[in-house]
Amino acid sequence: MTLIKSISGIRGTIGGKPGDSLTPTDIVKFAAAFGTMIKNGSKTCKIVIGRDARLSGDMVNRLVSGTLIGLGIDVVDLGLSTTPTVELAVKDEKAQGGIILTASHNPKQWNALKLLNSDGEFISDALGKKVLEIASKDDFDFAPVDKLGTFTEKKDYIQKHIDKILAMELVDVKAIKAKKFKIVVDGVNSTGGIAVPMLLKALGVETIIELYCTPDGKFPHNPEPLPENLTEISLQVKRNKADLGIVVDPDVDRLALVSEDGSMFGEEYTLVAVADYVLKNKRASPNDSSVGRGNTVSNLSSTRALRDITEKHGGTYNASAVGEVNVVKMMKETKAVIGGEGNGGIIVPELHYGRDALAGIALFLTHLAKFGKICSMLRASYPDYFISKNKIELTPEINIDDLMKKIQEKYKKQPINTVDGVKIEFDKEWVHLRRSNTEPIIRIYAESRNEATANHLAEKIISDMKQIIKGK
Repeated sequence: MTLIKSISGIRGTIGGKPGDSLTPTDIVKFAAAFGTMIKNGSKTCKIVIGRDARLSGDMVNRLVSGTLIGLGIDVVDLGLSTTPTVELAVKDEKAQGGIILTASHNPKQWNALKLLNSDGEFISDALGKKVLEIASKDDFDFAPVDKLGTFTEKKDYIQKHIDKILAMELVDVKAIKAKKFKIVVDGVNSTGGIAVPMLLKALGVETIIELYCTPDGKFPHNPEPLPENLTEISLQVKRNKADLGIVVDPDVDRLALVSEDGSMFGEEYTLVAVADYVLKNKRASPNDSSVGRGNTVSNLSSTRALRDITEKHGGTYNASAVGEVNVVKMMKETKAVIGGEGNGGIIVPELHYGRDALAGIALFLTHLAKFGKICSMLRASYPDYFISKNKIELTPEINIDDLMKKIQEKYKKQPINTVDGVKIEFDKEWVHLRRSNTEPIIRIYAESRNEATANHLAEKIISDMKQIIKGK
């Protein structure tokens, strides 16, 4: 059994003993800590909650709601929802915070509380540490009976979310409708099974073939939208002669696409394609009459293709530390018009600062409709890169900081970024070394124009690291 407490929330497997896994005791304790931090002694406070469809969701929802009400906090419950929908609702409701009950792409035995600030964005490192401190001290003060919070259900927020997407400047419903697309949707039996078909109908998609769109939490396959988990939708796209396959994770913040021939468009390239469309058409700023110029951001472990596309359109690309909160921070600093992560997470500031698969779908379909050719040809129009993902296990006697410094020294003639671990660039190739926050390992990502070269590059760095560890 597993329980992981971090600055971004708490997650773990359901069942077991308190403190060892995500039990009702742990759920109440952490919800109370977050509610206490958000309320901060004020007389009134509102928190929005919503959940994905996983099996433990209703149980976790009841515990969190009751705990917040017990603190004197008013709860607005969206019920079955998506992460980006909750993020938008926090601002619309003028709430002081939000909690998303989802373990994202983790299997069915997992659940989590993801914590949002009043802007509907993930809480900062400082606030996360404060929540952990309050939880560790059981520093809660529950309300007397006449000052308990209220509970309100609002089940229409997915539609409100879709309405906001339809109103976006670069979403062209007329162009999408004219193409009479046939699309297969894999909602992994979670809330994407509700939200994605609703969105596609609103966009005028002619034929929608629903695959695993019953939101009962019975995931039919590993819910992380990686190629090895998407064999069924690949087959169905080809069998039905569909134009596209759309896959989301259980909380609908990651988007993966399948081309008409059943091939994977590539999670890394979801953001690349949407950024290409946005950069072609969006003004860099309201006072700038030119189009096709704007900045982008992704994390250090994302494909270089986004940088290539950004520079092609005259913009500037910046790489942040890994983690959505870091991407968002840099997007704000650089006034980026589009950004995200290479796991299919697309952030569109015009809508909100959070990964949003629904917004990504609408922009991608507009792009594909105006491109005028099949999906695989759109994918072929982008620079081809391959990322090799590796890791080495650490033992207690390894001095990680010293190891990283020696790698930097060995490759000091190359451009090096130390914002998050060590990233070394070799012309258009790179290697990123990063210590895991949850496991005793160092992750080694390498990217090149083909798989063999990327693997060789990673193996070379791993060999260097092993030699340094041995003292050679």
